Amino acid sequence: MTSGATRVGVVGGANVDLVIRCDDLPRPGETILGRDLVRLPGGKGANQAVAAARLGADTSFVGCLGTDENGEWLLGHLQRSGVHTTWTQRSSTPSGLALIPVDERGENLIIVIPGSNEEISLNSVPLEEFDVVLCQLETPITVVLEAARRSQRFVLNAAPRTSVPRELLEMCDVVIVNESESLTLDLAPLAHCVVTLGSEGAQYFEHGTLVAAQQPPRVPVVDTVGAGDVFSAAYAVCCARGDSPAEALTYAVTAGALATRGAGAQGSMPTDQEVRSWM
Repeated sequence: MTSGATRVGVVGGANVDLVIRCDDLPRPGETILGRDLVRLPGGKGANQAVAAARLGADTSFVGCLGTDENGEWLLGHLQRSGVHTTWTQRSSTPSGLALIPVDERGENLIIVIPGSNEEISLNSVPLEEFDVVLCQLETPITVVLEAARRSQRFVLNAAPRTSVPRELLEMCDVVIVNESESLTLDLAPLAHCVVTLGSEGAQYFEHGTLVAAQQPPRVPVVDTVGAGDVFSAAYAVCCARGDSPAEALTYAVTAGALATRGAGAQGSMPTDQEVRSWM
């Protein structure tokens, strides 16, 4: 890790995203025609690691990739994006895969096959060295709990939506959820919770009380895949820098909006300079 830089460790999953373009998303039992199929790098952990690196943080990805061709491809992409892969593990289990139909409005559905992401281990990973550790719920909950216990500052993006142990929530410095995910949580015990609202921006709560809200800039939307991951990475980077919650909210909302300008989860991740220019 680079001496003096803001150090962010991202513990999470990496997937190959198979993105299918279509006019409208299919309803249950419906068959529709797609226009094309594109392979893109994805997975919430990998997305957030690349986003944090793009935003100028000294970023390491802690995850597990398969030894298959998809795993080699994902590893190369992480490295070319400036993410440290010293603690990225490998497994004979196939790499994670996500199937993502995207409609003409940029809305999407996502089906994830975890694969090697379920075999991540934190043994020998120096989590204590990072200014912030950012984690999601695409890896086993035991891994997330261990990361929370060993981190000096822990940010949880509680996605995808699932039951979150109270023990885990009590160890989080920051919890980030989208609007639907927030409905499954009791926000009152959380000292620092951020709820993202898509095109309406985000809100910051202290113990269930709304403290601040921020609207995003208006940009031409190509698709929204990965925008929430960019938001989470940007907020975590702000936490590592020591920014206030209000400053972090403005920065993260802007970064998330700018991420919708390109195709795929990692198609248009902004730099720190771009975010500050839009702010």
